[in-house]
Amino acid sequence: QVQLVESGGGSVQAGGSLRLSCSASGYTYSTYSTDCMGWFRQAPGKEREGVARIASDGTTNYADSVKGRFTISQDNAKNTLYLQMNSLKPEDTGMYYCATNFPTDSTHFCLGASQGYFRSWGRGTQVTVFL
Repeated sequence: QVQLVESGGGSVQAGGSLRLSCSASGYTYSTYSTDCMGWFRQAPGKEREGVARIASDGTTNYADSVKGRFTISQDNAKNTLYLQMNSLKPEDTGMYYCATNFPTDSTHFCLGASQGYFRSWGRGTQVTVFL
C-alpha cells in the first residue's frame, strides 16, 4: 500500500518561497515506473484544486494561477516528490496535498484526469502566506 507524507509547509511573507516534499513508500516497481503524481491544495471554504502534475515521462503541467512561480519535480532515487513555490501570494494559502498511485502510460490522461484517479493521498501540509 502506497503511503505519502508531506512536509515543508509553514508561514511565509508574501513574495517568499517554500519547498514542499512528499515522501512515498510502499510502491511496487510496476506502479512507480508509470505513476502520475500531483500536488493539490484546499483553501478554507473552497474545493480542493489541482496545482501541478508530473507524468511518468517527466511532462508537467500547472494551474494557471501558479504558472511561472511553482515547479514540480521528483527524485526517483529517493521516492520523493517536490513542489518549489516562489513569489508566494496570500491566495496560495491552504492545505497542500500530494497524490500518487495513478499508474498510466498516457501522459495526456495523467495531466487531464480528474482527482479521483489518484488512489493515494497524503495528510497534507499547511501553507500560510501573509502580507
